[in-house]
Amino acid sequence: MNKITIKPILDIAVEAGQGILKVYHDPAQDFQITSKKDNSPLTAADQVAHEIIMKGLRSLHPDIPVLSEEGADIPHEIRKDWSLYWCVDPLDGTKEFINRNGEFTVNIALMENNEPVMGVIYSPVLNVIYYGSLGEGSFKMTPGAPAEPIFVGKEKSNWTAIGSRSHSDPDEEEVLKEFPVTDKLSIGSSLKFCLIAEGKAHVYYRKGPTMEWDTAAGQAIAVSAGATMLNALKEKFCYNKPNLLNPGFFCYSS
Repeated sequence: MNKITIKPILDIAVEAGQGILKVYHDPAQDFQITSKKDNSPLTAADQVAHEIIMKGLRSLHPDIPVLSEEGADIPHEIRKDWSLYWCVDPLDGTKEFINRNGEFTVNIALMENNEPVMGVIYSPVLNVIYYGSLGEGSFKMTPGAPAEPIFVGKEKSNWTAIGSRSHSDPDEEEVLKEFPVTDKLSIGSSLKFCLIAEGKAHVYYRKGPTMEWDTAAGQAIAVSAGATMLNALKEKFCYNKPNLLNPGFFCYSS
């Protein structure tokens, strides 16, 4: 991982985000919404961001393969031998994008031995970047401005739980009772991991389905800021599985 610096990845994420905003703010744009095989929505902005990210990563590191939500049809027989690869969600929070609430992100993660070791999340509407890498810590910045280090909250009580705006599940409420939760927030996309990383929330439990590209960058940032990420059985959260569907998980302040 020594040959990979994070600055060019930040630039790619911002370029992809600006491409998304051109679609988002185009009054003549109906987003060209279609459905993928799993019936989740796909827009013109997803495709624009995907192309920008693929071009950027291949230009920087042509030897590192890319697993992207919009290019995920790569057999496990090929993927299983990857020791280093990118895991990308060009537009995380497509429903938030369609609803025009601004809570969508660009996610880029570097995976080493099937573990997220570097993550970048850019919120185009907020114009803020969160990024982190294991051993180096996590940071928040406005593009062009100095980065500020961020850390998980260390409070032992009065925790804030954060959950999905579009995919909440009643069972999640029951599970959260094991944590000292006194307040709750809802927000879309991978911004939930970012709020854990900067100490504005303390626990994120997700029962419902997500994909590996939904969590990889967020996990890298949250864990680099001091959080713990485990599956719903409190075991290691795994990547590059034959089926890229995630199990339930916890991300919480350590």
